[in-house]
Amino acid sequence: MTSSPSTLQALRRPRVLTTEVLAGIVTTLALIPEVISFSIIAGVDPKVSLIASVVLAVSMSFLGGRTAMVTAAAGAVALVVAPLVREHGTEYLLPTVILAGFVQIVFGLSGLARLMRFIPRSVMIGFVNALGILIFAAQVPHLLHVPWLVYPLFALTILIVIGLPRLTKVVPAPLVAIVVVTAIAMIANLGVPTVGDQGEVSGGLPGITPLLVPLNLETLQIIWPTALSVAFVGLMETLLTAKLVDDITDTASHKGRESWALGVANMLAGLWGGIAGCAMIGQTVVNVKLGRARTRISTFVAGAFLLLLVTVLSGVMEQIPMVALAAVMMVVAVSTVNLHSIRPSTLKRMPLSETCVMVVTVAVVVATSNLAIGVGAGVILAIMLFARRVAHVVSVTRTVTSGSITYAVVGPLFFGSSNDLVEQFSYAEDSGTVIVDLTAAQIWDASTVSALDSVQAKYDEHGVEVSFTGLDERSTRFHNRLSGTLK
Repeated sequence: MTSSPSTLQALRRPRVLTTEVLAGIVTTLALIPEVISFSIIAGVDPKVSLIASVVLAVSMSFLGGRTAMVTAAAGAVALVVAPLVREHGTEYLLPTVILAGFVQIVFGLSGLARLMRFIPRSVMIGFVNALGILIFAAQVPHLLHVPWLVYPLFALTILIVIGLPRLTKVVPAPLVAIVVVTAIAMIANLGVPTVGDQGEVSGGLPGITPLLVPLNLETLQIIWPTALSVAFVGLMETLLTAKLVDDITDTASHKGRESWALGVANMLAGLWGGIAGCAMIGQTVVNVKLGRARTRISTFVAGAFLLLLVTVLSGVMEQIPMVALAAVMMVVAVSTVNLHSIRPSTLKRMPLSETCVMVVTVAVVVATSNLAIGVGAGVILAIMLFARRVAHVVSVTRTVTSGSITYAVVGPLFFGSSNDLVEQFSYAEDSGTVIVDLTAAQIWDASTVSALDSVQAKYDEHGVEVSFTGLDERSTRFHNRLSGTLK
């Protein structure tokens, strides 16, 4: 792993600081339309989601374990809380968010974030590819049934985003594209859809979110299913995004810290804003890939600039053409997809089982528009295929010598691979001394000890002496502790 500049180092280096600040500004502009769209899905006022995003971005800039990762009011959380808001009203959001934040804090402090290491590479690639598809698909409506002037602006944005980096990387190309296209639309008074058409974003700052429901058992029964869903969907998307940024930047992050920090940030967002959030994957890619951000400065600037836009510059923000933001996100979507993973040459070499896991992950994510469900389906399929493979990794070879018969067992022995071990021995044919050589095997669980006990019992029934040899020290202790006690 390489090391990125620290926040203090970036503050002392004007060029790095400029990169971080500009990346944060670009990220904010990419953040606004999605946050507004997600607020509509969740059934809350757009200003609520925007202010909550300010709180999330700023607080995670100080607390988070993955630098340069953008956290805001996200679509995954919006989809989860929408049924609660429809059935019971927005007043139940605050206790739901507080409970979800508490669960995330416990998850982080207990070390459960380490479970993310068990997500297979094929699921991770499927997650990334599905993300690219979803980001691209979400922008398509902004190009349909719109005035024809939208298309020249779209082409100009794409041209600047792709072409400008070949001339200079001092200023992020997406920022230049958005500024240029917005200026053209405002000066020429072009009648194209703008951010302001998505929902009202102006207004003053809200105060502390009031608690409008009683804290009793009835309220807990209403909120706990949604709170758990918010907690785990938010954690999954955040930790997967952190792993993605780890890979992009070739740096390590602290997943446990990221988990409990998200819980704290969500509590703060609930108290001053009203809704929860998690990592914004597309905007994180904008920040890290297009903006080349690497420190906490970029995410702090994103939150602070969003606050400035909502409170002071809302009039300017409302004039940004949606096509400019859509074009930028489409470029992000294409760059997000792992093209190497879908090349015929790669698919030819890749095991069929891993390709199936990747395809299922992508298909479920796209079908449900929910990254967490898709990842869950991919992990379950990967586990099933792994269990099928390991059930056949153990081999037993029978060798007959003068005076004894040796069975050489090779492979890891646990419940998946040792269930049919008992059937691998010729009890009626063997006589004299039988040696079961376990030098190339290891005992991992009680199921294996029970299987070996069954082998010994069957040989005892035939009056044949059997001995188990070659076990390593750990397996020997494990076998001696449990052998004869499992009935």
